[in-house]
Amino acid sequence: MSVQENYILFELAGAAYAIRSAEVLHIEMIEHVTRVPHSAQAVEGVVFSRGQVIPAIDLRTRFGLPRQDATPRSRLIFLKSEGRTVAIIVDSAREFRSFPSEAIRPIDETLHGVRGNYLKGVFSHGDRLILILDLAAVLALDAFPTHPLETARTS
Repeated sequence: MSVQENYILFELAGAAYAIRSAEVLHIEMIEHVTRVPHSAQAVEGVVFSRGQVIPAIDLRTRFGLPRQDATPRSRLIFLKSEGRTVAIIVDSAREFRSFPSEAIRPIDETLHGVRGNYLKGVFSHGDRLILILDLAAVLALDAFPTHPLETARTS
C-alpha cells in the first residue's frame, strides 16, 4: 500500500519546489519587510504576523540567485523547524499536492555531484520536476554569511 505525503508547492526562479505541509504554518502576501542591521545576507529582515516578529529569509539569495523585488504573486511561507518559526520569501506559492513516498527519488540518486545541497529528493509530476526541500539544511544558520546593513529597500 502506498503512503502519501502532503506538500505545499511553490516557485522560485522558474523551478518548482515542495515543502512538507506539516512544516508549513501559513502563507501570506508580502506587505512589508523591515531590514535588520548586520543580519545574514539571505535574511531580508523581519515581518510581523499573527502577533509575532518573525525573520524573513529571501530564498533566492539563500540559493545564490539574483534578488527580485516582491510582486503581487510573491509570498511569505511561514514555517516551523527545529522549534523556531521563520518565513521564506518565494516567487509564488500555488498549490497543495500529495505524492506517494516511493515516487520521490533521493537527490543523490538523481543529481550526481551535488553537495551541501538543500534538497531531499525529486518528484516527477507529468512533464514537471518538483524539487523537495530539506528545510533543516535551508535554515542552518551557520551557513548564512553576514553583511552590513544595505541601503533600505521597500518590498
